[in-house]
Amino acid sequence: MEQLNQLNLDRFLYPRRPYHGQVKPQDLVFNANLQEFAQRVSYITNLQTRGKLSVQESYHQVNALWEQLQSSYWTLGIEPDAD
Repeated sequence: MEQLNQLNLDRFLYPRRPYHGQVKPQDLVFNANLQEFAQRVSYITNLQTRGKLSVQESYHQVNALWEQLQSSYWTLGIEPDAD
């Protein structure tokens, strides 16, 4: 029963959405990275709104997360769409 409660808590705290794009391994990995980025930025925003983080600290944390996301994009070798 406790494992079920933990699973529900994890799903609530760390929601994931199914991927509907082109199914290539690097796209799936980037999508997971993008979802994690969005979740962490949401946490930082909430902490800053509640006064737990300064504006400067929030900016630096979001900037660092953005740089990690950009790095993962280039490392995965994702090509821009030819549309």
